[in-house]
Amino acid sequence: MSNNPPTDRAPDSDRSASSAAFSPLYQQIKGLLLQSLDRGEWKPGEAIPSELELAARFQVSQGTVRKAIDELAAENLLLRRQGKGTFVATHHEAKVRFRFLRLTPDDGKPPISGSRILECRRVKAPADIAALLDLRTADMVVNLRRILSFDQTPTILDDIWLPGAVFRGLTADSLARYRGPLYALFESEFGVSMVRAEEKIRAVSATQDQADALEIALASPLLQVERVSYTYGDRPMEVRRGLYVTDRFHYKNSLN
Repeated sequence: MSNNPPTDRAPDSDRSASSAAFSPLYQQIKGLLLQSLDRGEWKPGEAIPSELELAARFQVSQGTVRKAIDELAAENLLLRRQGKGTFVATHHEAKVRFRFLRLTPDDGKPPISGSRILECRRVKAPADIAALLDLRTADMVVNLRRILSFDQTPTILDDIWLPGAVFRGLTADSLARYRGPLYALFESEFGVSMVRAEEKIRAVSATQDQADALEIALASPLLQVERVSYTYGDRPMEVRRGLYVTDRFHYKNSLN
């Protein structure tokens, strides 16, 4: 640890860029922490250094570091544990596991969930998927389809697209053997942490194939949710098109 007292000035590595951007100091520290997370300096589930250690490292005050960490914790990228420190969020954690899934039971009782893979294949990226994943149309992608059931009732039909170069080795067999959430698998096996997502939502009617998969009547109302999920550095890593049965569920979001 440096013997120099922490000061609220921009870190040397970022000072010239930040002078032009005029970003608050804690935002600069937040950016440096995100860079370290992106590089894998601290792995999912691991503790990060203390606020005092980070303050010395970046030559800023402990309060500046705390404010940066507070924002990362509010975004569920870091998790504070009373008396233990601050840890990198992992999709193995219950708090983070389903944070992108906004489907909520009407009765408020947490359902028992299950997943069944219908298909997993490697194909050339369709033009619309390539654009969303920042790929070329000649690039390979992994496409998987699955049914999510709640209380043994088919509820979500997911069509998922992933960059093939990143998700080499992802197969129907490996998915069948895995019992946890997909994002936890992506994290532990492929080093990809999904840290934020954008969604588009619309109402649609079930086609015959969709109705058969979800065990509902043809033309039943469905909620269509298209999600693009990003890892650190705002790099798109997944396109997920889900069809939700909402006779016992509703889509819930918090607007802050």
